[in-house]
Amino acid sequence: MLSRRDFVKGGVALVSIGTSAQSLLKGSIAFAAQNGAYVADPNNKKILILVQCAGGNDGLNTLVPYADPTYRSNRPTLGIPEADVLKLEQGFGLHPALTGLKGFWDSGKLAVVRGVGYPEQNYSHFKSMAIWQSGDPKMQLDNGWLGRTLEKLESQEHDPFLGFNIGSSTPDEMRTPAVSVPSVRSPADYGVKVGGKLADTSHARTATMLKLYDQYPSSSPYGVLLETTVETAISSSKMLQEVAKTYTPAVEYPDSSFGSGLSVLAEAIVGDLGMRVGHITLGGFDTHNNELDAHSGLMETLDAGLTAFYQDLQAHGKADDVLVITWSEFGRRVQQNANGGTDHGAGSVLFALGNGVTRGLYGDPSNLAALVDNGNVPYTTDFRRVYATIIDRWLGVPSEELLGARWDPLGFVA
Repeated sequence: MLSRRDFVKGGVALVSIGTSAQSLLKGSIAFAAQNGAYVADPNNKKILILVQCAGGNDGLNTLVPYADPTYRSNRPTLGIPEADVLKLEQGFGLHPALTGLKGFWDSGKLAVVRGVGYPEQNYSHFKSMAIWQSGDPKMQLDNGWLGRTLEKLESQEHDPFLGFNIGSSTPDEMRTPAVSVPSVRSPADYGVKVGGKLADTSHARTATMLKLYDQYPSSSPYGVLLETTVETAISSSKMLQEVAKTYTPAVEYPDSSFGSGLSVLAEAIVGDLGMRVGHITLGGFDTHNNELDAHSGLMETLDAGLTAFYQDLQAHGKADDVLVITWSEFGRRVQQNANGGTDHGAGSVLFALGNGVTRGLYGDPSNLAALVDNGNVPYTTDFRRVYATIIDRWLGVPSEELLGARWDPLGFVA
């Protein structure tokens, strides 16, 4: 019979009563048996914040190849005027709304990875997102790439906030039966509810529920699983509620769901809840129509949110420990369409932001004069090189097993 400590060491996912306890139990036992000897470096407190730009971000209007005549000829109305581009180097510059990120570039805290993608690009949102989330274009690896990474980060004592998502459900890249990942929209709304309102554990109904769990013998089938699940749920909600009482943002966050979500992530970081991986999504990047205004608004939202987030962490003395990475399931085609937008593409760009970043443009630029698949930007940098850089050099665990092969890291993290 496994003890509660065995489960804590192996990790147990937060589940509802309706979840299949049998399958979860088997996964947790297997994980504990296979990973009992692995202990993450307790001195590594570095944190990854993953920002999903959902919908397929237009990399060409994010990192603008303003000196490329092919870009100009294919985007007569969507092309960003050279005079407006926030110039970086090598004939590339940022969208004019990314003024905060340009400031980070100037101070050496921003890297841009060009031509990011994978072989045999899939142009379905759902399939391509699944590929990025799995970390495997062939979809042969179990769980999500961050889920597998969290398993390796699991320490001797399970931390409820090792992985933390802003949203209503666990993103696929963080999924694993071995580690719980709380998904929260607002700390004020996270916890056990009675009649639709948060209730203290002393409330009669909550106390009765906890007694039902407590009275179920731990020696019975799945007893340890139930005990650990409820304890993790209660403890994580208490921890977040307590931190919310003392955390005061050092800056004013933008009035957007993205901005408020980043504030919650900052709250968890400043409150030292033990988070190693945080996740947040900014949607709306499927710009088939009227892209000029829509994409500009998205760039403003992304820039304002990340700028406030960094400034808040810097003011609280936490910026050195945090790396922000953006990603999107694919880019957009070079040629604008008849609706003033762009269609699903291939290679795109992503940002790496933080004090631990080595500034620069990474990955070869895509050749816009040598397109593939009826007008798509060819990828030049496999996204698994980005993942390997993050896992090996920032989070401090070996990436080869997690990604199914050895990938050469990029230089944006030393």
